[in-house]
Amino acid sequence: MTDIVILIVEIAVIIVGSALFTEALIRGLSRLVRRAGAHAGLARSIREGFYIIWITLTAFVILSVTGFGSEFSFLTISGIAGLTVSLALQNTLSNIISGVLLLSDGVLRLDDSVEYSGVKGVVVKIGLRATWVKTEHGDIAVISNNYLVNGPLVNHTATQRLERKLHF
Repeated sequence: MTDIVILIVEIAVIIVGSALFTEALIRGLSRLVRRAGAHAGLARSIREGFYIIWITLTAFVILSVTGFGSEFSFLTISGIAGLTVSLALQNTLSNIISGVLLLSDGVLRLDDSVEYSGVKGVVVKIGLRATWVKTEHGDIAVISNNYLVNGPLVNHTATQRLERKLHF
C-alpha cells in the first residue's frame, strides 16, 4: 500500500515540477517575443508548442517511473521519434529557430523598413516560419526567416537600436 502512495506522490511531483518549469520557460519566451514587438500569434504558437513537448515528455517520464516502459524502450522510441520529427520538419524547425533568433537579437521589429534580395518594404508581421514585408507597391512579400538570418538583410530603421546594442 505504501508503494502505491509513494508512486502517486512521485507522479504528482513530476507533473507539478515539470509544469512549473515549462510555465516559467513559456513566460520568459513570451516576454521576449512581446518585447521584440512580434505578433501575438507568435507567442501563442510558442506556448502551444511547449505544452505539446511538456505533455509528451511528462508522459514518457511517468511511464518510466511506473515501470510500464523500460528505460531502453523509452530511449529507443524517443530517439526514433526525434529523428523522424527532425528529418520531416528540418526546414520548418530551421525557420522557427531563425525566427526566434531574429526576435531575440532585436534585428527585426514590426514597422521596420527592410530590404532583402531586391524586396524593399515595411515589416508587417513576424511569424514563426516567415516574415511578411509590405512593399512600396502594396504587395506582401513572405520571406522565410531562415533566409533573413542568413542575409544579406538591410534594416534601414534599426540603425540606432542596433548600434546601442552593439556598443554595450
